[in-house]
Amino acid sequence: MLKDLFLVFVGGGFGSVCRYALSVWLKPLVHHGFPVHTFSANVLGCLLIGLLMGLLAKHPGQSWQMLLVTGLCGGFTTFSTFSSECFALFRGGDVLMGLAYAVSSLAVCLIMVAAGFWLASIK
Repeated sequence: MLKDLFLVFVGGGFGSVCRYALSVWLKPLVHHGFPVHTFSANVLGCLLIGLLMGLLAKHPGQSWQMLLVTGLCGGFTTFSTFSSECFALFRGGDVLMGLAYAVSSLAVCLIMVAAGFWLASIK
């Protein structure tokens, strides 16, 4: 149990730092309120989690799952930030942009999880 907690802690910390770095790097690309930085973190994180799920299905390992899937991907992706940004768009009266952000995030992220899993299955 302590080992798993430590692995999640290390992976989550690294994932959070990577998300912050991506956010800083992409912040200048935010146009018309669309949160490109959070969208990109979630899309990349979903591709990574799909890839990791596919690889770990072939080579299961509790420690790797705790470190990479629960920790790294959990720290890198950010559903709470996504939700607050959607809410801010709706609250600010930009309902169309909020809907576009919510629908595109869900659709693209589901596709990326499937793509990552598929990529892991290629021999």
